[in-house]
Order: sequence, then C-alpha cells, then structure tokens
Amino acid sequence: MNFREFLEWLDRRGKLIHVRKPVSMRYEVAAILKSLDPKPVLFHNVKEYPGWRVAGNVVGDRSRMAKVLGVSEDRLLERMAEALEARGEIEYVDDPPCQEVVVEEPGLDKIPFVIFGERDGGPYMSASIAVAHDPEYGFNASYHRFMRIDGRRMVGRIVPRHLHLFIERGARDVAIVVGAPPSFLVAAAMSPELGVSELGIASWIDGVRYARTITHGLPVPAEAEVVIEGRFTEDFHEEGPFIDATGTYDIVRMERVVEVERITMRRNPIFHVILGAGSEHRTLMGTPKEASILREASKVCEVLDVRLTPGGCGWLHAVIKIRKRREDDGRRAIEAAFKAHRSLKHVVVVDEDIDINDPTMVEWAIATRVQLDRDLILKPGERGSSLDPSADQVSRLTCKAGLDATIPLGVDREKFIRARIPGEGEVRLGELTGGG
Repeated sequence: MNFREFLEWLDRRGKLIHVRKPVSMRYEVAAILKSLDPKPVLFHNVKEYPGWRVAGNVVGDRSRMAKVLGVSEDRLLERMAEALEARGEIEYVDDPPCQEVVVEEPGLDKIPFVIFGERDGGPYMSASIAVAHDPEYGFNASYHRFMRIDGRRMVGRIVPRHLHLFIERGARDVAIVVGAPPSFLVAAAMSPELGVSELGIASWIDGVRYARTITHGLPVPAEAEVVIEGRFTEDFHEEGPFIDATGTYDIVRMERVVEVERITMRRNPIFHVILGAGSEHRTLMGTPKEASILREASKVCEVLDVRLTPGGCGWLHAVIKIRKRREDDGRRAIEAAFKAHRSLKHVVVVDEDIDINDPTMVEWAIATRVQLDRDLILKPGERGSSLDPSADQVSRLTCKAGLDATIPLGVDREKFIRARIPGEGEVRLGELTGGG
C-alpha cells in the first residue's frame, strides 16, 4: 500500500478530513492539523504552492499503525518487535512512479515547506526520511527534519545516531523521501541494530519495492511522492529553533548543509507533513521504542505491555506492565528499559492489574504500592534526550529515575487490590430515572 492508497483507505472509512479552502503553509496548515489532531487531514488548495496537495496526521494513532503492520492493535508491539529482527530483500523496479516528473534544475522554494510556529528558524520539511549508504553497514533510512536555506540548500538536524556515523565515515550522497508508503514510514522510525536495513524491514512488512535514484543510485520507495537527491557538503549552518516532541522549541545548532542536485516526484504529488509534538510525531517516534523496551525487558522478566505516555511526550516516560515472579523483576525491567531506549528519563513498573493506558490507575499504584526509600532507583549524570529542556541539551546529561510500583512478594496481596462493589459499571441511569 503506497501513501495515497493509505489516504484512500482512510477516506473510505470516513476518517479523512478534506480541507478544500485555500490555506497557507505559514502557520495555517499547522494550526489546522493541531486543532484536528489526531484526525488525518488532506489539504487540496495550498496558497503558496499551486498544484500541490498536503497531508498530515496520517499515522496518528496506534490503530492506524497496526493497520500498516497488518495486525490487531493488541498485537502491535509484538509485530513491531518481530519487524526489528526482519531481514527483507531490496527489490528494484524500472520506470517507477516516483520519477514520473524529473526536475533537473531544482528549486526548493517550489516545494511546500512549512512554517509551524512563530519562532521557527525557517521553512521546514518534517516528514522527511534520509536514505544513505555505508560500504560496511549497508543502507540506512531515518527521519530528519530539514530547514530550507535557499533554492538549492537546506540544513538537517542529524542526531548522533546511524546516519551521523555514516556521514562521519565519508557518506555524502543522500536521497530524502517525502510521502513514502506507510510501511516505510514505520520502518524508518525504528532503530534496529547498526547494519540492519530499515529498507529491508519495510519490504518484510508490506513488500515495498524500490527505485534507484537518478543521481547516485540510492534505493528509494518506487511509489514515494517526492524524492530529493543531493549531497551533504562540508559546510555547516544554523538549524532551528523547531517545535519538537516535547512541544517546546529545540535549540539552535550548527548542522551540516545538503546541496540539492535533482528532485523527482509523482504527478499531482501529495506532500506529507508531520506536526511537531502532534500525535503522528509521537506515534511514529515512540511506538517503535515501546517495542524495543518490550523486547529487551522480556529477556529478564515476563512483560505484558509497554507504553510511552502522552504526558511524557511519547518519549521521556514509560510504564511497563509485568507479571511479577521474582522480587527484583521490577528493577530488572527498569534497567532493561533504559538500555533499550537511551532517551528515556523516567520509568514506572506496575502489576498486571493496572491499566497502563489510564494515568489515574498508574498514579494509584504509585500511591498505594511504593515506598521511595525501597522502590526508587536514581541514575544521576546519565546521557538522556536532547529534547528535554530541563537537561543539558548539548551534553544530554540528565538524572534518570525508575520506580518499582509492583506489590512486594511474600505479603498479603489482598490489602493492595482495589475493592470492587458488585454491579459497579453496570448501572444505567436511564433505567433508574425512568428515562429511555
């Protein structure tokens, strides 16, 4: 299923909102996406960019991500953990749709970059996936925002992970994909071990096939909406500010410049926009980390579910539900979570009777099952997330904490269990008052 087919699937189910009035890419598109979040939106008339359509909030909740992975929502993390181990083949096609239109003299000012907030450093691409190659480690695909400098240059936020390593090892050629098939969107959001290709994961999920870029022969999804072909230069430029997953502005950094050499696209292209700190941003960014935590913590105890919480920006806070067998299972799960998700700041471990989607229930477990001198793990001076404004956003040093909110073994469990009133939850007000 390609990007526009996924939009059509949403539309057939009455979930896609069509905005047909003229809208501006300066604030207005972002404001509408935020107001309607997490509902998917397709803009048909963009004031500054005639002929373009723009879509956002596309993979904005877990049910849509489960659809992409071909499973029910309750099997989402299990399927994603399987995908992290996948090794699909990269198959190429000729005459791909992503090259129906070839722009030999590219002008980035003709592409609908967005200005989201009043302090943005410039116009941005936010749903952009960079594809690069390293002779030893193979192909990598990962999300990076790009800020337009002028018609031929842009600057990307390259977090020190795999693509950053590739560049340090000499990789310069890059293909930047916008409007990718949903399985590629999900795969590129994962963090498999170095040397495992996200492109192969996308092929394993949904049979994605690839085209070779004209300029450098890099593999890109054959049915992608837009592909920007270019090179990382030796020049650096200020990048930011930008509204990131925390809903606060990320800091300004000096980042490497990309010089654009060619742009290819489908006819009547649809430009994908991810709203910073929106549901799509947090779903794509956080859910693969839930799967990583599930996989790692399951090595040390019986894990039933994992959630990166909305209040923790879908990134900084985790709740892990376990079936406790040993007294130290909670602590083992905490350590495994920090190992699996390096940006994680706080983690709470709860028993199987707690609904981890209900923050009130999680807080209740903390209130009734925790003694801080026994159950709190503090980890000062750890490297965390650069997105956390309370941490050092350059060194990323922070204080992490884990809380074991499980019932101790060898005690009377009954005194820790929520009391129930027979018949609660079954009352129908209309029957009591004589209404319908």
